[in-house]
Amino acid sequence: MIPASFDYVAPTSVAEALAALAEAGDDAKVLAGGQSLLPILRMRLNAPEKVIDLGRIEELRGVREDGEHIVIGAMTTYADLLDSDLVREHAAVLHAAVKEVADPQIRHRGTVGGALVHADPAGDVGAPALALDTEFVIAGSGGERSVPAGEFFHDLFETAVGEGELLTSIRVPKHTGWGGHYEKFVRVAHQWSIVAVAAAVRVEGGTIAEAAIGLTNMGSTPLRALAVEAALVGAEATDEAIRTACAAAAEGTNPPSDLNGSADYRRALAPVLTRRAVLAAAGG
Repeated sequence: MIPASFDYVAPTSVAEALAALAEAGDDAKVLAGGQSLLPILRMRLNAPEKVIDLGRIEELRGVREDGEHIVIGAMTTYADLLDSDLVREHAAVLHAAVKEVADPQIRHRGTVGGALVHADPAGDVGAPALALDTEFVIAGSGGERSVPAGEFFHDLFETAVGEGELLTSIRVPKHTGWGGHYEKFVRVAHQWSIVAVAAAVRVEGGTIAEAAIGLTNMGSTPLRALAVEAALVGAEATDEAIRTACAAAAEGTNPPSDLNGSADYRRALAPVLTRRAVLAAAGG
């Protein structure tokens, strides 16, 4: 189908983009990589009067180091993130997750910030961002504010980014020396996750010293497997110990039932995938 007609603007700064948002109000949609928005427009599931394209705002791109954090611009593509040595070294689980996003064409066009704001619970960047205790920098007419990952995802397709605001960057605390792995279960290659697990683990002397586990598509938002994290700390990095700790992976979750699987099916998958992810992250 052909989208309904709309006005198009391509600002070159965050200030210009915010001004365009303020002028258009509810009648505007923000275009990042377009992997989610463009199909919606083509199917006329949404018909905005104005589309604001962030593609020309250079300040929203790139990965840089800032003390104990790495800072990822919201318009940084998946491909650019994969090419970043900073991400590979200091946020291994995020790097691992992005490798599982769709295919090279999507990764060269799709943006990390666009995916996070779209907040599809089956998306692959929310769980690692949550596990890494990421902070989200949001700009609006009143200036910038920082939102911790635990408060960013509100509900299905809903985040802390409000009307007239833009996500500008993602601040990731350095997890240097941590192993990271993303275990994704799909029926067809390049599909959205049926269930996936982001595991970040720091091992000292054969014992798990710290662990952070994020779950994909086990609820209306990404989730932390807090019971598993607590059980892993102090455990030996062995298959048996990790299997025991990961048995509680589905605890407190509310996964969907759809054509890809029932809620019970997902609850059964979660401990298996969590064990695999933790073992790989721990180097097992």
